[in-house]
Amino acid sequence: MGRRERALAQMKAHNLDILVLGRQANIRYVTGAPQLWIAGTRPFGPMCVLVRATGDIYLNSTADEGIPEEIDHDHLYGLAWNPMTLIDVLKKVDGAESAVRVGTDAITPTFAALLPDAFPNAELVDAEPAMRAARRTKTPDEIAAMDQALRVAQHGLVTALTELRPGVSDQTLAGVLLEAMAAGGVSTPATQDAAWITSREHPWRRAHTHTQVRPGDLVAFGAGALANGYVAEVGRTWPAGDTVEDNARKLFARSNTLYDSMIDACRPGASVRALLGAYEAAGETLPPMPIAHGLGLGFDPPVVSETLCAAGEDDTLDAGMVLAITGYVWQEGVGAVYRRDTVHITDDGVDVLTTSPTWTGQP
Repeated sequence: MGRRERALAQMKAHNLDILVLGRQANIRYVTGAPQLWIAGTRPFGPMCVLVRATGDIYLNSTADEGIPEEIDHDHLYGLAWNPMTLIDVLKKVDGAESAVRVGTDAITPTFAALLPDAFPNAELVDAEPAMRAARRTKTPDEIAAMDQALRVAQHGLVTALTELRPGVSDQTLAGVLLEAMAAGGVSTPATQDAAWITSREHPWRRAHTHTQVRPGDLVAFGAGALANGYVAEVGRTWPAGDTVEDNARKLFARSNTLYDSMIDACRPGASVRALLGAYEAAGETLPPMPIAHGLGLGFDPPVVSETLCAAGEDDTLDAGMVLAITGYVWQEGVGAVYRRDTVHITDDGVDVLTTSPTWTGQP
């Protein structure tokens, strides 16, 4: 089942007559049309409308380049600074007057007051649960799209590894990684950090005493690429210099044990709490950040952290999900080993999509 069909199926399941979408990931999911990426957030606006009865899509676009053929040219509408102009467009949507339940993936006070003018007989409801349900598992085409993003991210990481040596700065390593991803056709990184020297004094921090790599430092690399709307991530840690101390080797061994435990927890039907239990089984301390999150058009469910699960949130791992799982182990006086892999939950277990090299005990 394609993305749009999944969205329509969830509209039926949630009893939604019309979807009014403003979030770029949801718009791209429903339409397949490329969207402008910008840093930061943007206010809600009715940028896309999906009608359940007909499957018709109305899309805010000033041109038809890249727009799928099934979206009629007369269903495109332009930008407008005046919100009433957009409301007039929505009034002309087939079924607007008779709609009983209209879902939006976000809302602002302005449009909360104006949308009833476009849908006079409808109840406005939250459509984000329907979109999350549609997006939580991936189609084969989505897996293929994520593979392109993953190849670019892995290329950036491997290229940066070739420049790792004592004396190089973490900023230089980050620049090499991002330059390699840009050369691969992706200039939009999906993660904030690219390369950092792990701290020997504090867990979950970067070294602040120096920015140039010293012999024996454990240097972490995080590469994430946003390609064709889809995100993939990979992370690795590598020791610097020709000599690696026994304590560092033991830390990498602990990381391997944790990784194996997390992979074992990635089973269809299992609770996401099993990923938290993987840390406990390996004897490691849970980090104060998510240890796994869904990947797709940005972040998709689930997001797995000790804080969320302690608050009562729970979820299951379903076949078709794609996750970024993160292993993190730290030792005072040594540093940290950080590892992130993109994995695909399948009917039979798990398929590790990342193929980036890991440090195996040799400098």
